[in-house]
Amino acid sequence: MLVDGDACPVKNIIIKIAKEYNIPVDIFIDSSHIYENDYCNIIVIGKGKDAVDFALINRTNKNDIIITGDYGVATMALSKEASAIHPNGFIYTNDNINRLLMERHISGQARRSKKRYAKMKKRSIDHDMKFEYNFRKLILSESVNDINI
Repeated sequence: MLVDGDACPVKNIIIKIAKEYNIPVDIFIDSSHIYENDYCNIIVIGKGKDAVDFALINRTNKNDIIITGDYGVATMALSKEASAIHPNGFIYTNDNINRLLMERHISGQARRSKKRYAKMKKRSIDHDMKFEYNFRKLILSESVNDINI
């Protein structure tokens, strides 16, 4: 299991569940962040643009589980036949990734043209609950298929 850890709000949930299933966890962070945990392998990468993203993807193998809020990282993970889940709990799939990328593109265009757009909703306990539920579901479905996690 590989985690895009710089701004990941669910690290504690990931670690709790990984311990339950005895799954190793690699958390990738850049050198401007500090994170310590006895259970995880913390991989510190230089602060270059997208350096953490590329380091994570370079270590991604078929059937890994990737936790990321970055749609680009999720796209690359899916192309390597890995599974990917967002910290808000939705699972990236080949069926939804193109729509997500298009929505990100349109939002970026709106920001650059200084148009007003809806503010992002504040993170809530519901996000954590949805993440935990779908994360467990993803782990169990992967385990049933004898996939390496």
